[in-house]
Amino acid sequence: MVIAHPPRLRADALRNRERIVSAAREALVEYGAESSLDEIARRAGVGNATLYRHFADRRELIHHVTLSVMARLADRAEAARAEEPDAFRSLRRFVHDAADERIGALCTLLEEGIDPGHPELVAARDRLDEQVERIMADARASGQLRDDIGLGDLIVAITQLTRPLPGKGCATFDQFVHRHLQLFLDGLMAPARSELPGSAATLEDLRRHKHCSASSGPGSAADPGSASGSDVEAGPGTGSGSR
Repeated sequence: MVIAHPPRLRADALRNRERIVSAAREALVEYGAESSLDEIARRAGVGNATLYRHFADRRELIHHVTLSVMARLADRAEAARAEEPDAFRSLRRFVHDAADERIGALCTLLEEGIDPGHPELVAARDRLDEQVERIMADARASGQLRDDIGLGDLIVAITQLTRPLPGKGCATFDQFVHRHLQLFLDGLMAPARSELPGSAATLEDLRRHKHCSASSGPGSAADPGSASGSDVEAGPGTGSGSR
């Protein structure tokens, strides 16, 4: 299948487009599904007309937010694998990086209303899946990652442990995110301390049960939607927990 690429943008237009996508991502984390396009344009420092020149509607904007999140996560996974001398440290770094990308907050908002089979999303998802699978394979080959853990297990844990609590009163939520991720990661280390029920979850399992398109469709990172529901009200920020 051939992917049609948009015309090459001028440098200033490209910067505006990137600012809009970044502002949309931040607004979704902070305000949830109710984020207005006017607010996103204001945060990006552009006029409404500029926003609509780049993105015809909210659906198209969320599509590109999803591509951005998946690309950022794939880049982080690739960097962790290349820069960390220890295989399990690469895995730890990626998991905490994924939390810093606010995956738990974005997953629910980005998972409905967009075609998960769109060629751009499929390509971005496949790249992310491949990078994370490599990190896990390295950790498994080094004897540090228990054998009964699949990529689906990792994705579910990241999205659930980084999902913001209801309400906006927990200002220090981010430090708990990284603390609890560290506990989770300790449980992944070999030798296993217990026998897990069931079998390792695959990405195909997640897609069948629609846990989070981001991971299976962010997630690896996220298959976005028009953000019609909002059980997510505030996203965790960059944490200061131990890594």
